[in-house]
Amino acid sequence: MGIFLFSIASSRTTVLVPDEGGVYVEGLVGAPQYINPLLAQYDQVDKDLVSLIFNGLTRNNGQDVVEPDLALDWTVSPDGITYLFKLRRDVRWSDGERFDADDVVFTIGLIQDPSFPGVPALTQLWRSVSVQKVDDFTVRFQLTEPYPPFLDNTSIGILPEHILRDVPAQQLATHSFSVHPIGTGPFMLTDISTKHATLVPNPRHFRNKQPFLAGLEFRFYESYEQLLAAYQSGEILGISYVPPYLLPEAASMPTLGLYSARLSGYKIVYLNLLDKDNLPFFQDKSVRTALLHSLDRQKLIDTSLNGQGLVADGPIRSWIWAYDPSIVYPTYDLARAKALLDEAGWRDQDEDGIREKDGHSLQFSLLTTDEPDAMALADDMASQWAQAGIGVRVETIDSGLGDRLADHQFQAALVDLLLTGDPDPYPMWDQTQIDGGQNYGGWDNRRVSEALEQARRTVDQKERTIGYVEFQRLFAEEMPALVISYPVYTYAVDQSIRQVQIEPLVAPSQRFNNVADWYMNTRRVMVATTPSPLP
Repeated sequence: MGIFLFSIASSRTTVLVPDEGGVYVEGLVGAPQYINPLLAQYDQVDKDLVSLIFNGLTRNNGQDVVEPDLALDWTVSPDGITYLFKLRRDVRWSDGERFDADDVVFTIGLIQDPSFPGVPALTQLWRSVSVQKVDDFTVRFQLTEPYPPFLDNTSIGILPEHILRDVPAQQLATHSFSVHPIGTGPFMLTDISTKHATLVPNPRHFRNKQPFLAGLEFRFYESYEQLLAAYQSGEILGISYVPPYLLPEAASMPTLGLYSARLSGYKIVYLNLLDKDNLPFFQDKSVRTALLHSLDRQKLIDTSLNGQGLVADGPIRSWIWAYDPSIVYPTYDLARAKALLDEAGWRDQDEDGIREKDGHSLQFSLLTTDEPDAMALADDMASQWAQAGIGVRVETIDSGLGDRLADHQFQAALVDLLLTGDPDPYPMWDQTQIDGGQNYGGWDNRRVSEALEQARRTVDQKERTIGYVEFQRLFAEEMPALVISYPVYTYAVDQSIRQVQIEPLVAPSQRFNNVADWYMNTRRVMVATTPSPLP
């Protein structure tokens, strides 16, 4: 009979599992201004808070793919003009009111209002879109012409019509809603000041997965150095962003876990192609190509950015469907760079280390911000270019870079670009965008514009790809700007916070994508194990 007896003791054991409770405290640089998704376009603190409190019809995943959020799904008419959205029926605002189509129509109406105080580009897009409530859970958007990137814009947070219906658009920036927001997101704001903000889980959140954490607290500081000091003194448990120049210090802290992911965008050097008199060498594509051949971009990333970057090729991100991996861009080859410059007639005739031709020296100013990482990268780029006989003076400014770019008031400029969703490069490279757009270098190429404009006339991905492949081919041939690297975003969380994960990011606020899984506390539970027979 003993063969049929089982050990009761071996059939039960205890394991640690996540438990509810604990408040995660994170330090951020800056302070909140508008906790309103329509106004949170410039401030990263606002964006972080808005991402936890509000939802859009859609959201963008780490691979720059648009996914449903408040919308269940959508359809697009064959001509790319009409978008029909079906909304979720299980969404409640944090005050218990039902979310429906009226909220969507109301939100878009605020943006379209002539007195809307938000970003002009946001108004410009939405004023050309007609929005109609089909029924309580269906909304139709009507465009005047095809615009494939339209879906990206539907990720903007939706506002509650029942709270703000009597608030004029021009009063949004001063209304108390920005400090007492009502949203549909996973968290609710309970307290805010210039020093901190406190959030608690939204029990009505439609995804039904309640976070383990009892709350989130954000504390606001003036610099990233202060964030590291605050962590060391025990004031905070997390650091929203660790810039590359502080990475070695953060990595030396034994209890601080570092989480890094690719960020959607790239570092780029714009070349001013419009100033032909003072910068004649930028008119020669051999010189522009030699500029990229002269840069050891992996070494730049390793030394200037402490490894926080990935070498990038071309103006289309390599993980996007529009990217063509068969197109070859210049890689580091100093000998080839020197040969190209020699062939183009740029030689160091007076042996001063800088090449000359026709009375012009091959030297220019490289504009960038005064942030430590930008300055370090610019300085190292200048040093590498010097090896090819190219003279570069680094110019740094503390503000106004965007204005200088828009006015074409630079010779070359090292810029960080953050990109979202659709790969459409029209705003940055089409001829029509030289004045008033983002074609800062002034690349005036009709063949490029035709390819980009044709790709905008359809929502068919295969047809669009044809235009984007042609664009990339011409970019590689002409090299109108120098794409350097994809940025890597690093944030840091104390090891007492478990289950923190990170995937490729479209925006820094996406570091909270799996915050519902984070936990600080644990408890023991009894679990069954496979019993073993006693002899």
